[in-house]
Amino acid sequence: MNRNKLKTYAPKARLAFIQAVTARASKFGITASKIEPVQVQGDVALIGGQAYPRKVAEQRRKLEERIGLRSFEQVMEEAAYTWFNRFAAIRFMEIHGYLDHGYRVLSHPEGKVTPEIIEHAEHIDLPGLDREKVIDLKLDGTKDEELYRMLLTAQCNALHAGMPFLFESIDDETELLLPNNLLHSDSPIRQMVSEIGEADWEKIEIIGWLYQFYISDRNEEVSSGVVKEEDIPAATQLFTPNWIAKYMVHNSLGAMWLESKPLSRIRPMMDYYIAPAEQPAGVKDTLAEVEPTQLDPEEITFLDPACGSGHILVEAYDLFKEIYLDCGYTLRDIPKLILERNLYGFDIDNRAAQLASFAILMKAREDDPRIVRKNPEINVFALQEYGNFEDICSPLLKAQAEIEKVNHNDIRVELKAISDFFESANTFGSLKRVSRAQQQAAQTLRRYLDRPSNGSSLQHWAADESALTLSHAIRQVELLARQYDVVVANPPYMGAANHCDKLKRFLRANFNDYDRDLFSSFIVKNISFCREGGYIGTLAQMAWMFISSYEALRAHILKSTTIFSLVQLEYDAFEYVKAHVCAFVVKNTKIPNYKGTYIKLSEFKGAPNQGPKTLEAVKNRNCGWLYEASEDEYRKLPGMPIAYWLSDNARRAFQSGKLLGEFAKPMVGMRTGDNARFLRLWHEVSLEKTSFECNSASEAMDRKIKWVPFIKGGDFRRWYGNKEYVVNWENNGEEIKEATLAKYPQLSRDNLGWKISNEKQYFRRGITWTAISSVFLGVRALDSGCIFGTGGSCLFPPEHLRNWMLSFLCSNVSIHFLNALNSTTNINVENISSLPILFDSSSLAQSDEISDACCMLAKRDWDSYETSWDFQQSAILFPTVKGATVEESFLNWDNECRLSFSRMKSLEEESNRLFISLYGLENELSPTVPDAQITLAQANRYKDTCRLLSYSIGCMLGRYSVAEPGLIYASSGNAGFDATRYGDFPADDDGIIPITEAEWFSDDAANRFAEFLKVAWSPETLKENLKFVADSLGSKANETPMDTIRRYLSRDFYKDHLKTYKKRPIYWLFSSGKEKAFECLVYLHRYNESTLSRMRMEYVTPLQGRVSARIEQLDRDIQAAATTAAQNKLRKEQEKLKKQQAELIKFDDELRHYADKRIKLDLDDGVKVNYGKFGNLLAEVKTVTGGSDE
Repeated sequence: MNRNKLKTYAPKARLAFIQAVTARASKFGITASKIEPVQVQGDVALIGGQAYPRKVAEQRRKLEERIGLRSFEQVMEEAAYTWFNRFAAIRFMEIHGYLDHGYRVLSHPEGKVTPEIIEHAEHIDLPGLDREKVIDLKLDGTKDEELYRMLLTAQCNALHAGMPFLFESIDDETELLLPNNLLHSDSPIRQMVSEIGEADWEKIEIIGWLYQFYISDRNEEVSSGVVKEEDIPAATQLFTPNWIAKYMVHNSLGAMWLESKPLSRIRPMMDYYIAPAEQPAGVKDTLAEVEPTQLDPEEITFLDPACGSGHILVEAYDLFKEIYLDCGYTLRDIPKLILERNLYGFDIDNRAAQLASFAILMKAREDDPRIVRKNPEINVFALQEYGNFEDICSPLLKAQAEIEKVNHNDIRVELKAISDFFESANTFGSLKRVSRAQQQAAQTLRRYLDRPSNGSSLQHWAADESALTLSHAIRQVELLARQYDVVVANPPYMGAANHCDKLKRFLRANFNDYDRDLFSSFIVKNISFCREGGYIGTLAQMAWMFISSYEALRAHILKSTTIFSLVQLEYDAFEYVKAHVCAFVVKNTKIPNYKGTYIKLSEFKGAPNQGPKTLEAVKNRNCGWLYEASEDEYRKLPGMPIAYWLSDNARRAFQSGKLLGEFAKPMVGMRTGDNARFLRLWHEVSLEKTSFECNSASEAMDRKIKWVPFIKGGDFRRWYGNKEYVVNWENNGEEIKEATLAKYPQLSRDNLGWKISNEKQYFRRGITWTAISSVFLGVRALDSGCIFGTGGSCLFPPEHLRNWMLSFLCSNVSIHFLNALNSTTNINVENISSLPILFDSSSLAQSDEISDACCMLAKRDWDSYETSWDFQQSAILFPTVKGATVEESFLNWDNECRLSFSRMKSLEEESNRLFISLYGLENELSPTVPDAQITLAQANRYKDTCRLLSYSIGCMLGRYSVAEPGLIYASSGNAGFDATRYGDFPADDDGIIPITEAEWFSDDAANRFAEFLKVAWSPETLKENLKFVADSLGSKANETPMDTIRRYLSRDFYKDHLKTYKKRPIYWLFSSGKEKAFECLVYLHRYNESTLSRMRMEYVTPLQGRVSARIEQLDRDIQAAATTAAQNKLRKEQEKLKKQQAELIKFDDELRHYADKRIKLDLDDGVKVNYGKFGNLLAEVKTVTGGSDE
């Protein structure tokens, strides 16, 4: 099956079907904004002056009612998917030869454009088909569209008898919305036939994939925020991969059958069946007591309470068939038994239930060609609200008078009970609990429906839609109230943040400890759905196995059930969805000391590996990724994580050691409540208001400091770094605290701990880590003087243990334990607090040395970048690195980076050996550290050259100096700027550096860079250095080194600058526009009210004159040119200059306008706000002002 084609086709098909049914509704006077009146005159219905058959009026009335109850858009969506489902069903059936007349309805077996059914129209015998009219239309030769519409409608009507769930009766309002122009080349039918190859329809699995892809766009639309009730299906439907469905079915239904019949012929057919581990003697005795000795296949019930498009039910069908054959049943008797006695499914999405019913019916059709005619009672339902049953069932209330001894009011009470159950059923689905009163009401009403009276029954007296509706509703209540032998599901995943208020209230009331995610509530409900000793198979997010918010769920599972097997999948296990999931099967009884079997696939990347690696483990228990563990061991670990892979030595560490939290309590920090308002990247604000080294809040207040460092996590990095942000803590955080109180009035100034958490620990020296980590844990030393947030939580160990804990947390031993406590990407304070700690005196001394050395290397690396507030100078100008030329300096830097990298790797491996030995994990962990985990940068010729250019720009603008290391000027408004600190390479007088590809100014960035190289190295090596820089940047043919440097500065420098400074630039690019007639850099901290005037007078006005003069000179040169080629070249240059001239004139007008405004900047507002004050004068305005705040 070409799933990529399906993925491309189905979302487009959804839009096409919606458009088609909307156009059809418009034809009958119904649009989103207006409904035309309809007039009935005899046998005619008049709509907008157009005459239609009388029945259209009734169909349209029903359509109007549906729109009134829902909305126009929702009804069009429903009609679109109804016809999509029907066409998909017909397409599947015609390819498999399942249509009784034997002809294709949507296509032609020989590839002809006209569907085969039209060729044989006169021979088609379908219910309700006017044979004479068919012949007349065909003989006419010009009415194939009308003929085809009649045949297609008749075909749907014929399928109604056997598939009423998918094909409503002929007079249903959906017939009205059957799209027009069905024979056109771009019709929905033609697209379905042409875009999906016939081979893809081979297996019924295509129905599920089509459904998932059909709603994929809608899923993306609704999943980002709070999900409305009607959008829950689109937000939560996820097709279960085939091998996972097999695993769950084989190890639940299959395992149950093997309990009663261990030598059954079905065992070798179940590829994904995991044989139980060898059990202790006591467990064997318990199993002998709880396992059935004999099972009747007709009595085994299998439920999928969130069945979607039915993939799990399809797999269950296959296995049930083999079980029946194992018992000697004939094949023709089996399908109806499975459909009516074994398989049950619920969903809240009508389209999903339609497809699930169709899928299992088609499986049955493979084995029994007559199954559709037998009208099997399929037990798959879409739970829906029914509204007021007293109104719906009024014919029944009248008919009850015909029945003796039935009290009129009693039946109203019973109807009310059933009606109450279905309130919000399409939102809560099978999570709804059937009360005792509702069970009794269903029983009573069932007796009323079936009770004979004078040779008839109530159903006979009211054999209409209301009786069928009531019978349907009662059946659902009955099935939801019972228990099942096997319950298997891929339940919906939707976290509490996405729950609408109604869903939140329902879950809080019914699943209070399990309401964090829908899947959690479903796991609990499925346990109650399953009978004692039955099996439950689940595909769920892996978070339930580890994180603290699911501890209650783990406790419930471990207390109520026994985990028989579990497969932990890798992150990319789903081909089209990123999710951390696991599939597991439990027996719904508690068997102490039972050893479950676990398969860990986390090392095998990608969806294609998951199934095969599972099969490999099933066949070879010694593969290395299959584990056996008793769930009783989990209770001995903090939080009861399902850490099945832990060795005895690892478990003993938890029992014999102490928890890290006993030595140093990990803490979350401050939630500002408004990062855009209170956080800045440190380079955005004035250095005069900032301190990176306050030891306390009182010191910050005494020094009138506003901005102090704020630690918020960041990228994976070990030992030191990620110090990028500052927070407004003026007057001890007064503004943040006032804002918090305003937003949360229930708090008091003395009770802000919920948001301003652990304030007493601010400014202390400690250890921090990045809470969100995709692969590795990034732990770093925290200097004093910082406030910490939630993404960069901290702990504050005693000083003599600080280095030991830092080394331990940076070791692979801590990762080993953390993976057991929480294998998700979010490492929280509880996980760190629960790490086991084992000390000895030798490890303390050794870890001190390792930690100090690693921190020194990491700090040197961090400070070699401009984004560090301790940055001193370009790395290739370090005293230990600088050589006679730029090339020699780079080679020295490359060598130093290699030595540092090697030294760090050696130190980290030494640390790993220390802790592996201390914890006795030599047989399961290696001290080797992959290069990817060493968070020191390697030299890179291109990137380091770009950084050298960036540093030189900083020297030109006065941020840095070749005469002094470190940050020279970062105040505000050019106030206090000292021009004497820049030595032989003076900072620009006005803080404006032109950047142009043509050399219009002697002090442009390229010329000044050449001067920089002379001063930083030597005038004698200038030519060599320029060439090395140009080659590093990637010089082009016929470019001089200066041409290459100008090109980089003009085209790429600012892109790199925005990336380096996270879209909060400090050198602002003023640009005339896309022609780049004039561009210049202005240093944010030196900008003042006169900067724009000076830019105009010193650069823009003179440039206009120079451009005009050049254009005039080109006129003369063109006249004097000897060849046409020379003339064309000159004209090309002139045309470019004329465009630039026009751009300059416009830019000059706008520049004058803003210069006259004498704009002031308040650096406290941040770059995002200040950058937006200059209209279109600046480049990349949307990138800077539209970017999200970190």
